[in-house]
Amino acid sequence: MVSVLKANVRENFKDSARRETRENGYIPAVIYGKKYGNTPVAVETVDFIKTYRNEGKTGVFKLDVDGTQTDVMIYDMQYDTMKNEVVHVDFYAADMTVEMDADVPVHIQGEAQGVKDGGVLQQAVYELSVRALPKEIPDAINIDVTELEIGDTVAVGDLKSGAKFEFNAEEDEAVVTVVPPTEEPEETVDVEEEEEPELVDEEAEAKDDSEENEG
Repeated sequence: MVSVLKANVRENFKDSARRETRENGYIPAVIYGKKYGNTPVAVETVDFIKTYRNEGKTGVFKLDVDGTQTDVMIYDMQYDTMKNEVVHVDFYAADMTVEMDADVPVHIQGEAQGVKDGGVLQQAVYELSVRALPKEIPDAINIDVTELEIGDTVAVGDLKSGAKFEFNAEEDEAVVTVVPPTEEPEETVDVEEEEEPELVDEEAEAKDDSEENEG
């Protein structure tokens, strides 16, 4: 079932109005697209969080703007880390018949054999750009690393995109690599050389003593 998120058109764009919108439990937002151009709206915070959890960033859902429903995706979000809340959202009014580009998160699954053997898993890419019809854009690119040994690499060309979408990246671009463990330098302890005791020439000392006695 497709999610439906209700939105109201905003007519006051002042900072004070945006603050008031947030205080009233809504998030200021904008809809982009050929049909809408650049339309400021507001969505209820609780409903938006629920929709975002269900659909993700790349999911397509219905945005009901004053009774008119449009297929949209979340294009961007501004997040206030201090207040732990979303403060602004950009929606993209998608044309469901035209392919588009989208950044899809890369998720690692499993524990690599190479890591169990002492290696280190390095993830070089956390998002991959794909091109597809809006309905065919995946929620995530999942990579099972269980079989990876030390020295193994998963590149973009190793990922099976299938016929529904394609990657906008070079096939040899590394995504995940298991590298050998970093060798720790051996710990060295500086030991101060003990000074050797000064050797006394017994014959010279006896000679000196005899000379003193004769004198």
